[in-house]
Amino acid sequence: MAHQVGPARGMRDFLPRDKRRRDRVLQTITKVYRQHGFDPMETPAVEDHSTLHSGLGGDNEKLSFGVLRRGLQLEDVANISDLQELTDLGLRFDLTVPLARYVASHRHELPEVFRALHIGPVWRAERPQKGRFRQFVQCDIDIVGDHTTLAEREVLVATAGALQALGVTDYQFRVNDRRLLTAVLAAAGVAPDSHLSVLITLDKLDKIGAEGVLAELEATHSGGYDPGVMAAFVQRAGTSIALEVDAVADVMSAEKDVAASLVSWASDVADVIGSDHVLFDPSLVRGMGYYTGSIVELAHPASGSSLGGGGRYDQMVGRFLGDDVPAFGFSLGFERLVEVVEDRFESDTDRVAVVFSEDISPAELLRVKKELIDAGHEVGVVAAKKNMGSVYSSLESQGYRAVALLQPGQGAAELEWRELDKSR
Repeated sequence: MAHQVGPARGMRDFLPRDKRRRDRVLQTITKVYRQHGFDPMETPAVEDHSTLHSGLGGDNEKLSFGVLRRGLQLEDVANISDLQELTDLGLRFDLTVPLARYVASHRHELPEVFRALHIGPVWRAERPQKGRFRQFVQCDIDIVGDHTTLAEREVLVATAGALQALGVTDYQFRVNDRRLLTAVLAAAGVAPDSHLSVLITLDKLDKIGAEGVLAELEATHSGGYDPGVMAAFVQRAGTSIALEVDAVADVMSAEKDVAASLVSWASDVADVIGSDHVLFDPSLVRGMGYYTGSIVELAHPASGSSLGGGGRYDQMVGRFLGDDVPAFGFSLGFERLVEVVEDRFESDTDRVAVVFSEDISPAELLRVKKELIDAGHEVGVVAAKKNMGSVYSSLESQGYRAVALLQPGQGAAELEWRELDKSR
């Protein structure tokens, strides 16, 4: 039987050119986040099953990959009442739940306010489709231990800095607050145990429109809310709302203190990064149940989905410690972000290929290569051929920008240089 030569379904291989581009984007993001005071950290790809299924991950828990317990026998499988009894570990499905476990584990070794930079692959048993993979990279920054909205300000300004460094300019942070949404549901008479399901429907406003949302609510929650109040909110939520305290409090049926907090921090962010980049969105829900306050999504016209999202989760770390610890975080969707980054991230490295003939000894070639590396170049070598046109085309496709022709007895200073786009 022939072996499978492609990657597992929902997974991807990356050719060198693509990998270089991804690395450059990651390096840029990491550099900016560290400049903003976020400290790199790392957690294992695998976590205990109990950590991943502690009720913190919402629907993502259902998509986690489990790892079978070692030493299982056939009789173990025959005697179980739940398949989850077969697993004791699992691949992480996001970086937030591992961060909460990490902070609880290292609480006394971390600063009181911990600014975390957490980048790595995560895995979800998704149904593979365009833009949705089973393995993908997340780039998270979180501020743990700060109960003030300075955390929201710092995280979004740092994220905007990373986007700017990547050359991504046409972006927008959509902001809201789960407490404002709760006020809407309370005003509409929605029972607390129905809040999550109603929010899931409201979250579809940008996909199915106001009429679609109201029809779904009627079909699934008929009699469980005031249709007049809900219809008024849904209609207004689909229109532009000014980032002003009275306007926010009015449309969200909320007391002004929560509205004032949102307007304050969002306005400060807008003052720093530009008002066009911050938008109050009454319909923004965010699906994760652990959010307790501010919520944010990153929109971009070139992407059919958000480029990232986050929010405040003041009770998650406490699930591991017993004491609530305030936290706010944001996750960049790296896979989607790479697709909107300009091509300059493929070409701004100084890659040179040394072209050598059979008259060049290995020792001579390696000496010249080292001299070029010491001068700051990325250096490859390629043997000369009669028809160099195909060689140059191949080098250019690999990201090389120049070739250096090496003759016997020459040093790096004596090489003949040719730009690849002029060498054919």
